[in-house]
Amino acid sequence: MALKSTEATWFRPLWRRIAVTAFLAVWLAWELIWTQDSFWALLVGAALAYSLYNFFYAFPKEEPAAAPDPDAETPPRTSEERRD
Repeated sequence: MALKSTEATWFRPLWRRIAVTAFLAVWLAWELIWTQDSFWALLVGAALAYSLYNFFYAFPKEEPAAAPDPDAETPPRTSEERRD
């Protein structure tokens, strides 16, 4: 499942994607080492796998370009095309 365009815009800075992924990795380590609760470890592990895939593998490399406005007139390129 891909990110929505609004989510992709918010996660555009690399530090935000790294921060969320690092938080989930620390949380997973906490669940596995300290609490040893397999239910929460499974949930956090799935969230970590989802964030790794979406933030670093499937994340759009460039910001989508704005579509050209079809109503906007393009200026004439040469003096022969001008109709003054």
